[in-house]
Amino acid sequence: MARTRNQALADWMAEQGMTEEEFAERFNGQVAELTGRSGNATCRTVRRWLSGEVTWPQAKQRAALARLTGRTAEALGFAPRSASPASAPGLDLDSDSGSGSGSGSGSNEASRQAPERHLKSLTTATGTALTTTGTAAPPTSRGPNSRVGVSDVERLTAALADLVSADDRHGGTTEVETRALCLAQEALDLQQCGSASTRVRNMLYSLAAAATCSALWAATEGHRLDAAQRHLQQSVVLAGLSTDTAVQFRVWGHASVLYRRLGRLTDALAAADAGRSVGIVRNDPVYASLGLAHTAVHQGLFGDRTAVQRSLGHAQDALCRADLALPRPPWMLFYDQAQLELLALLAQSALGQWADAEAHARRSLALLRPGLVRNRHRILVFQARAQLSQDALEPALLSIGAIPREAWHGRTDRLISAFTTHLRKAAPNAPETRTWDEFLRNSAPSHERHTEPRPS
Repeated sequence: MARTRNQALADWMAEQGMTEEEFAERFNGQVAELTGRSGNATCRTVRRWLSGEVTWPQAKQRAALARLTGRTAEALGFAPRSASPASAPGLDLDSDSGSGSGSGSGSNEASRQAPERHLKSLTTATGTALTTTGTAAPPTSRGPNSRVGVSDVERLTAALADLVSADDRHGGTTEVETRALCLAQEALDLQQCGSASTRVRNMLYSLAAAATCSALWAATEGHRLDAAQRHLQQSVVLAGLSTDTAVQFRVWGHASVLYRRLGRLTDALAAADAGRSVGIVRNDPVYASLGLAHTAVHQGLFGDRTAVQRSLGHAQDALCRADLALPRPPWMLFYDQAQLELLALLAQSALGQWADAEAHARRSLALLRPGLVRNRHRILVFQARAQLSQDALEPALLSIGAIPREAWHGRTDRLISAFTTHLRKAAPNAPETRTWDEFLRNSAPSHERHTEPRPS
């Protein structure tokens, strides 16, 4: 007789991100809670269920399955072979046996009803209401026996992508920081309120780390450095728990920027080196390129021109080898040739190589994707500074004047303040300076209170 694959059970396992081995292990745990004796189901047991070789597990096996999944045997794709499928004797929970055959009534009927009553009590005790179709009704709140699965991860991943998009547009706002922390907390709450496979748990830790890292980045960009340091500590812990080398790379990259803003250049370079040591850098040249480009910026602040050129050259080589179409986390999608040009612009600005910096700025602006609004504003500020340092006052004002007033906040605001300071020192009596001062008086009085930051 031809077998029919149990797709319902396969779909449930896929939703939970659960392997055959892990399913068997968790099933055995439920058997232990039911009987006081651990089951010894194996991968072969699960494969027999999935393949359709076993169409109707023993009664207490069905009870354990219901306790594990919150669904009846029918909802999991099992079907009795006869009108009285559960009357089979011999409830061997520790073997690979499936449906049995036998006869009898009376005591067998009583033994059939008892497990069914127990199944009902189990589902009631765990807060899982079963509908007449055999599927679990959505719980009003998650209990300790609820399942956390891939769909939860996908929902949070979509929320993280929206958050990254908001940061790309605005950057450094307290709203982005708060949203990121709420998202991280939601991922951590799911760890505590339901059961999940190891794979799903790792994914939730990765999401929590990535969201906390977004909060770290927003706080750093907004110059809320005390908060940023707290977020960094949490990000490092969560990234370690996740075992996700991609998010570990991101944490160290943002740590290096935070240390740079704190003036701890040695720590910044060490954090960049730590990021370049994680496994994903060896496997994906996009990560290798970004790590090298960040290192070049730190080397520029140390004044090491040779090291900067070497790192930028290696970063370019790695990016040329990369396939940008491969799937990557949403927070990594920003990196391309335009971003490499931006980081090269920062490195050359730190060295005072203004002609090279301006050339990188022009290339970055030409290649930049429209959605990366915040990066466009940063490029314009550094381009203006490079032009000012080459005595091109009018082009410098045209560059910085292209930044809309509503974007003057956080890091962008402080960089514009630094440009203003340089303009007044370089050409205090120039008509361009008077024009700019008049514009500031009318639109941005807060800039008079800022001090000049280090280039970064």
